[in-house]
Amino acid sequence: MNAKAAWASEIARDLLEVPLPRRWAHTQGVARKARDLAPLLGDQADLLEAAAWLHDIGYSPRIAVTGFHPLDGARYLRDVARADDVLCRLVAGHSCASIEAGERGLAEELHREFPAADACLNRALIYCDMTTTPDGDSVDVADRLAEIRQRYGPAHLVTRFTQLAEPYLVQAVRDVQSKSRSAGLAL
Repeated sequence: MNAKAAWASEIARDLLEVPLPRRWAHTQGVARKARDLAPLLGDQADLLEAAAWLHDIGYSPRIAVTGFHPLDGARYLRDVARADDVLCRLVAGHSCASIEAGERGLAEELHREFPAADACLNRALIYCDMTTTPDGDSVDVADRLAEIRQRYGPAHLVTRFTQLAEPYLVQAVRDVQSKSRSAGLAL
């Protein structure tokens, strides 16, 4: 684990391990997937792994303010942890967060504070998140989306978000899987 990823894993552990052990298990699985993508990312591998460790810290009861975890996590990273701008933007925008922000009436706020990060890194983070179960195991993106919808129920805002975001999420996962196969990686 490189320096930025090691730093990020400690922050995530501190914020998630005790109060949200299942979220912590998911986070560890997402970080493992990010590490597996390192050969594709070169000098950006450490940044992706750091984002994977930090993507869900906004769920932590210690830092949750708005109830929208991408925004709460990114603000904590910017204002408290003094993380670099790109890392904050990756966390803020992970897994099509802008679509959910629109459903919550927070899109303008999210985009103003945290403009979209590099598209390649965003797709890689989507792959890591959307192919990892809440318990940290690997899963197909369709099964992951079905699990999210079942967990939240048919009328929940998060379910609506997953329906709107599904084409983008699935395409991002497929893109990363295709690039990985072309590079000879077994994911």
